[in-house]
Amino acid sequence: MHLALYLSDTGLHAGGWRHPEAENHDPMKVETWLNLVKKAEQAKFDFAFIADKLSIDDIYGNDIASTVQSRPGYARPEPMALLTALSLFTQRIGLGGTLSTTYGEPFHVARIIATLDHFSAGRMAWNAVTSTNDGEARNFSQQQHPGHLARYQRAAEFIDVVHRLLASWQPNALVADKHSGIYVDPEKVSYTHFQGEHFQVKGPLTVAASPQGRPVQILAGVSDDFRKVATRVAEVIFTVQPERERAQQFYQQFKQEMVAQGRAPQDCKILPGIMPIVGATQQEAEEKRRQLDELVNPLAGLSFMSASMNYDLSQHDPDALFPDIFDKISGSKGRFGYVISQARKEKKTLAEVAKTYAASASFRVIAGTPEQIAAEMIAWVENKACDGFVLMPADMPASLNNFADYVIPELQKRGAFRSDYQGQTLREHLELPAVYG
Repeated sequence: MHLALYLSDTGLHAGGWRHPEAENHDPMKVETWLNLVKKAEQAKFDFAFIADKLSIDDIYGNDIASTVQSRPGYARPEPMALLTALSLFTQRIGLGGTLSTTYGEPFHVARIIATLDHFSAGRMAWNAVTSTNDGEARNFSQQQHPGHLARYQRAAEFIDVVHRLLASWQPNALVADKHSGIYVDPEKVSYTHFQGEHFQVKGPLTVAASPQGRPVQILAGVSDDFRKVATRVAEVIFTVQPERERAQQFYQQFKQEMVAQGRAPQDCKILPGIMPIVGATQQEAEEKRRQLDELVNPLAGLSFMSASMNYDLSQHDPDALFPDIFDKISGSKGRFGYVISQARKEKKTLAEVAKTYAASASFRVIAGTPEQIAAEMIAWVENKACDGFVLMPADMPASLNNFADYVIPELQKRGAFRSDYQGQTLREHLELPAVYG
């Protein structure tokens, strides 16, 4: 299986930073992140992945107070700058970062990721996101976030431009021939001449062909609009699949749609997020999960959900039945269709769902022994529910350490995960073909 680390200084669980085992190091120090990435590299993870958001969430109650007091994660470095630093102090692990297609430009993105692929000797991946809410729009001189379909139409064209720019340099274009006086072979550099609805880009890129030809393309989501783009261009899918049966359905459908696009199904790895809580016994693991859940401030879930939905939940009574608001969501629609339908089916209140969501963000949680966790992970892969997982540690560094020290050896013992890196580039780790031109 393939494994990626969701790189967070405090962990994903909203109660994680309050747990006695949490260390909460300064996120503005490189050492905080480097220690985590080096642990993942020692465990032979395929790559570490950094998410990003372009605002402090202020959708709930139209204020940042509920967010900053209940959830860490906003005083964090810019991801590409951080990945540059991490690339200089790691050797084999891949490095992935998030860039917005709604509030960015293709030329700028192509230049950044090509440069980082050089600096990391071919270990770069980028996660193209459409961003989620009006708070991000207002930081880029706009008052309202574009609609779901419009965002993905722009994203599809954005990614195409980036790929075309990356292809504007062929390998070995730099010759530096002193005798002939030719520094770059002009036959190996070409204009891009992209003309689309959203972008008109002449090119070529100002960075030579990167070691992988093209850094690995990550996309995250489950919606129909997302799949129209992802089945055509994605090489890694980061998805939310809390139940194996639903994950199997998504996996089968996605791979079939890839084939319909003329792609080989193995050329995209589907990696749902998973939150393992490791204990020496089942009881010990369940007790830690209970402790974590009790430490969640309800405001954390309400502000988190509001921001992800781009819908202010403060206008509803938190102790009333979860409102039927799916049609009013303009943020992450794919994730919340299931969340809302299940909440209303089970007659849960808004506060109950918010607290549960803050604990896991709807990712699969497995509390158990290393043997139990490894067995379930293997079962998901063997039953074609996924190609591997993105590890979402509940708290840091304890959850990462427990997984790396106890679950990874169990996976290796069962022949389900590598004991050492076999290649040098991220494409080699993921068994993806190099892409040039």
